[in-house]
Amino acid sequence: MGFKSDIEIAQEATPKKITEIAASLGIDEKYIEQYGNYKAKIDYNFLKDNADKKDGKLILVTAITPTPAGEGKTTTSVGLADGLRKIGKKSVVALREPSLGPVFGIKGGAAGGGYAQVIPMEDINLHFTGDFHAIGAANNLLAAMLDNHVQQGNALGIDVKQITWKRAVDMNDRQLRNIVDGLGGRMQGVPREDGFDITVASEVMAVLCLASDISDLKARLGRIIVAYTFDGKPVTAHDLKAEGAMAALLKDALKPNLVQTLEHTPAFIHGGPFANIAHGCNSVTATRMALKLGDYIVTEAGFAADLGAEKFLDIKCRLADLHPSAVVVVATVRALKYHGGVPKADLNNENLEALEKGLPNLLQHVSNIKDVFGLPCVVAINEFPADTKAELDLVEAKCKELGVNVALSQVWAKGGEGGKALAEEVVRLCELPNDFRQSYELDMSIEDKLDAICKKIYHADGVQLVGNAVKQVKQLTDLGFAGLPICMAKTQYSFSDDAAKLGAPKGFTVSVRNLKVSAGAGFIVALTGDIMTMPGLPKVPAAERIDVDENGVISGLF
Repeated sequence: MGFKSDIEIAQEATPKKITEIAASLGIDEKYIEQYGNYKAKIDYNFLKDNADKKDGKLILVTAITPTPAGEGKTTTSVGLADGLRKIGKKSVVALREPSLGPVFGIKGGAAGGGYAQVIPMEDINLHFTGDFHAIGAANNLLAAMLDNHVQQGNALGIDVKQITWKRAVDMNDRQLRNIVDGLGGRMQGVPREDGFDITVASEVMAVLCLASDISDLKARLGRIIVAYTFDGKPVTAHDLKAEGAMAALLKDALKPNLVQTLEHTPAFIHGGPFANIAHGCNSVTATRMALKLGDYIVTEAGFAADLGAEKFLDIKCRLADLHPSAVVVVATVRALKYHGGVPKADLNNENLEALEKGLPNLLQHVSNIKDVFGLPCVVAINEFPADTKAELDLVEAKCKELGVNVALSQVWAKGGEGGKALAEEVVRLCELPNDFRQSYELDMSIEDKLDAICKKIYHADGVQLVGNAVKQVKQLTDLGFAGLPICMAKTQYSFSDDAAKLGAPKGFTVSVRNLKVSAGAGFIVALTGDIMTMPGLPKVPAAERIDVDENGVISGLF
């Protein structure tokens, strides 16, 4: 049997009509808005009408620090949901929508892999139901209204040197990071320095993902700070009378999207903030909807546990009053050897010494979940053909020392059948009592919250405020924002703020160079190291491999 690509496997699948998937969950037809035969939006009024329904158990899937060897977090999430169905449990998976930036950039598609995928994968990886376009449009409407206000007399006294709102586009485009616009004479706008963020880093994305309903969405949009006046007062979207029109653009985007896995497990895919520069979780509405419809809800948070899981537990769970029952930490033997110093080309060779050197990365993530957040967890080893028994035994033995079981995940090759062992362990963990807590309290100062995250989660010696961050702490405190949670913007490739420090580094401090309040989302963003809110394309973008034939069949999306 020849090797099949992810897209070939997905295109050979026979999906059920989305109305069948919705019916299997007991969703009344009045809540279903179909986008063709295999995608639908579910009206958020479903949540109001089913508020009394008991919630299922919430399971978070996270991972070790990512490497070029790949970890397979989404693949494991999908396979676990399928595996839970295989052992007779009513499961639902709730994931984020992929951004076009990585799809055409370095990563390619993000709908799972092998026989653990969500479909239709081409739609999910491309325009899907148009949510990201709506978010970009709302973001850019606010930018247009802001610049128009300045052009039309600037009644609010906005200091154009203190405009903080950027335009957004869902593409990796480094050319747009720093631009000058408004050129061409008095009638063409006020010339100023400007820039673009990628749409997934827009505060509008975070607002959509954290809003509980249309009224909350509108209120959050109104609180977005876009600039400061000459005397240092914040200017909001509400001051510009923009939130109503922005909410009108987002009214359908707020509704969660329902699709299915290859094995017809229901899947909500909604929202898509990056976890290195944003809060990295799917929408609160999608998660809550899934909790009302299934007994076991599998969700994932972007990148490693120090980013996605920390923000899921410290921000999303706190703001939405969610209480996870168990956590899965995904690892691969290959990635652990990479953390132990093995070059990518040599990862298929058995190397117990390198594996032992790389294991502290996994063990630190596991310890954080158990000891900092008080949650039970299991390590899922995403199997690769080159893994040896000696390597798998070593991982298992080291995790056992922390009181954590290891389950071999074979979902890429076998789908739900390969996720049964992981599913059994997850069900067992969900019955254990847990002592879920956050890594810091909201009433701590901004510096103390930063210090807590850096010391407890990254295992740094502490945090150092540099450049603008020193005065921004005082400014944000004076403006009354000190009680908000912190959203760290940090490299995904290391526990530290230096991408080159692999494994579980020690003896470092984290430098915070910029602090910005996302008042609509309800958190403070702390930018560390050289993290950017607009990525660039690699030397050979994935876009070069993507094509479509005369029948409209897409290739190259993995």
